Amino acid sequence: MKEKARILSGMRPTGPLHLGNLLGALENWVKMQDEYDCFFFIADWHALTSDYENTGPISGYIKDMMIDWLSVGLTPEKSTLFIQSRIKEHAELFLILSMITPVPWLERNPTYKDQIVQLSNKDLSTYGFLGYPVLQAADIIMYKASGVPVGVDQVPHVEITREIARRFNNLYGEVFPEPDAILTPTPKILGTDRRKMSKSYDNAIFLSDSSEDISAQVAGMITDPQRKRRSDPGNPDVCNVFDFHRIYTEQKKVVEIDSQCRTAEIGCVECKKIMAQNLIKALAPIRKKRAYYEERPDLVNSIIQDGVNRARKVARHTMEEVRAAMKI
Repeated sequence: MKEKARILSGMRPTGPLHLGNLLGALENWVKMQDEYDCFFFIADWHALTSDYENTGPISGYIKDMMIDWLSVGLTPEKSTLFIQSRIKEHAELFLILSMITPVPWLERNPTYKDQIVQLSNKDLSTYGFLGYPVLQAADIIMYKASGVPVGVDQVPHVEITREIARRFNNLYGEVFPEPDAILTPTPKILGTDRRKMSKSYDNAIFLSDSSEDISAQVAGMITDPQRKRRSDPGNPDVCNVFDFHRIYTEQKKVVEIDSQCRTAEIGCVECKKIMAQNLIKALAPIRKKRAYYEERPDLVNSIIQDGVNRARKVARHTMEEVRAAMKI
C-alpha cells in the first residue's frame, strides 16, 4: 500500500474560531484527512508574536480550538493533533535555523509589512515578530511535510520555508524536503461589515455562537449599499448576505432569492432571516458535537496528549538527524 504524503498546518489560538476559519481552512483539512498523513497543530508560540502583552487567555483559547477542531470533523484516528509548545524540539530547530537565515529574507516578507500596518495599535518591533517565519519553517520541516495547505496570502511563508530548508541542506547535507504550498479553494465570504472576517474587527460569526447570537449578527449584516428602501431593486452580486446564501441555502431557493431581490419582491430583513435559519441549521451538527466534547474535558486532554506523543516521536527523530548532519 502506497504511503500517504504528509501535510502540516496550524492555527494561532488568539480567540474563538469563526466561519472564516471553517470555510477558509477547516473544511479542507477535514477532507484532506482521507488523502494525506495529516499533522495539525495549535500554534501557541506564534500567538505570542503579536499578543505577548496579554498571554492570560491563550490557554483557554487552546482548549476551545481543539474542541472546535474535533467538532467540525478532525479526528485523532486520521490526524495527529497537537500543541506546538508541548514539543520543545520546535524551539531547538527554530534556534538553529535562525542562525542561518539572512535578515533580508525576513524583512522582505510581505505579510510582515502588512501586519505592521494593520496592527498599528501593537508594538511589533520585536525579534520574535520579525523572525516568526523561521519558527514557521521549523514547524513545517520538523515533520518533513511535503505540502502545506494555505490560502494564496500565505504562499510567501511557504516560499521562505523552502529557502530555509534549501539553505540548511546546502550547508549540512540533505535532511529536509522542500514543502510545496497546497492552495485550498476558499469561497467568497466576508465579515458582517464586509471587511475580512476577524475577531479583532468584531464582525465574525463564531462556531460556538448560539442561535440567538447568529440571528443577531446576521440581522446587522451590510447588504447592497445602493438599496436604500424596501421598494428599491437590489443587486445580489454585491450583497454579502447573498454570498452566504450561495453556501448555506438550497440552490433552488438561491435562484429564487436572486430574482426576487432584483425586482424588490423580497426585502433585506426577510432575506437575512432566511439565511440565518439556514446557517443555524448548517452549524447545528457542529454545535452538538461541541457540547459533547465540552462535557468531556478528560477525553479532550487525552486526545491532546496522544497527539503530542505522536508528534514528539517524529520531532525527536528529526532532531537526531539535524544534530548528526551538523556534527553537534
